Amino acid sequence: MSTADFVVVANRLPVDRNTDGGDGGEWRRSPGGLVTALEPVMRSTEGAWVGWPGKADLEFEPFEFDGMHLVPVPLSADDVADYYEGFSNDTIWPLYHDVIAAPRYRRNWWEAYQRVNLRFAEATAAIAAEGGTVWVQDYQLQLVPKLLRDMRPDLTIGYFHHIPFPAYGLYSQLPWRKQVLEGLLGADVIGFQRVADAGNFARAVRRQLRYETRASGIRVPTSDGGHRTALAKAFPISISTDDYIELAQRPDIQARAAEIREDLGNPKKVLLGVDRLDYTKGIRHRLKAFGELIEDGRLSVEDVTLVQVASPSRERVESYVQLRDEIELTVARINGDNDTWGHSAIRYMHQAFPREEMVALYLAADVMLVTALRDGMNLVAKEYVASRVDNKGVLVLSEFAGAADELASAVRINPHDIDGLKDAIVRAVEMPTAEQGRRMRALRKRVREHDVDDWSRLFLDALTAAARGHGVTTRSVSTVDEEQREA
Repeated sequence: MSTADFVVVANRLPVDRNTDGGDGGEWRRSPGGLVTALEPVMRSTEGAWVGWPGKADLEFEPFEFDGMHLVPVPLSADDVADYYEGFSNDTIWPLYHDVIAAPRYRRNWWEAYQRVNLRFAEATAAIAAEGGTVWVQDYQLQLVPKLLRDMRPDLTIGYFHHIPFPAYGLYSQLPWRKQVLEGLLGADVIGFQRVADAGNFARAVRRQLRYETRASGIRVPTSDGGHRTALAKAFPISISTDDYIELAQRPDIQARAAEIREDLGNPKKVLLGVDRLDYTKGIRHRLKAFGELIEDGRLSVEDVTLVQVASPSRERVESYVQLRDEIELTVARINGDNDTWGHSAIRYMHQAFPREEMVALYLAADVMLVTALRDGMNLVAKEYVASRVDNKGVLVLSEFAGAADELASAVRINPHDIDGLKDAIVRAVEMPTAEQGRRMRALRKRVREHDVDDWSRLFLDALTAAARGHGVTTRSVSTVDEEQREA
């Protein structure tokens, strides 16, 4: 079996099974920024991608697709239920998103998580070349870095955490908190979306493992009695900005944007929310604020329409079923109380759309509402900004989304403050064109300068530096001193 100098390890392969009978063979490329970001590196290094094919009980031999070597990791129906839907999405996801929903701690889920992480590590160890580089992606695989280091100490290992990392007071609830921290510290570079997330991680390491830290470095003991330094810092992810600009400049997509406004009854202002149907996204808060604005008479149904796109998510998880029912009842109530023959208050769509249609929606929307209660980044905010080639439109952005650290010219809101959210929406609706232009130009400059290529380059540069510095240590302040400062 051939080996690869560069290996990406993610819960999912970058392809979907082609079941529509169309051209292109058995597999088709998955949409998504991660695939776009890593594809050039994969091609230049003839890299491999280790991941689950996406359906239970499917087993495939490694295969080639579009210049990438793909290594499927099979999961049984029980694995999907316990490792993925259970521990990953009903324990880690709510815990890491500030316990907006209550996490559940089940020992059989943890056992499945360990078992599946070991399977991913073994598949990676088998395909990685001597002295190669491995980049592990996200919260489903937090144990893989240490498992892989134990198997293959010759490798340089990176890990990127796409979701928030919680404050210590929340993280400490996790019964297996030390094992997860030790798993992550198997990596040479541990990347986070926000500086605050990296700080939360370092604090948890100090409190739980008593390891020494200084700046971004964490001093990790090794089996031979020595130590090595793991780098933990922020590498905020971004989008393929040029792709969105190119789409937004296409005449057919601009025509589709005008058609969308026509279909909505040509309101004076179109508000837009685009989210996965998830309790972290603040959809309920957004609907409450908008409904109250109509009831208060501050917005008129004839003048303003809210388009809410909520793509399906984790439909077998009970909390998500309940969320969908609640949102659909809220939309029905607001529309029932306020719709006219020519205009609807809210146009709600529980479905996903291709990128071309999303860019048309972004161009049609005068105000983009990102009201996340907690979000690692929120790339929708950046997609909206990149698409506004006309330098118009207003981004209303939650301070609890990672994007708020970068997109300083957005109208920032605390989504828990419904009155403040209402005021921000009215401000956005009434914002003069000149102010829109000033804000949007600043936002677009940031998104263009820091795109997804910049993100992957910065992370891989840090990994390269780590490879050169294997075994090098830095002097660090003692854990006791750190704890005294925190006290």
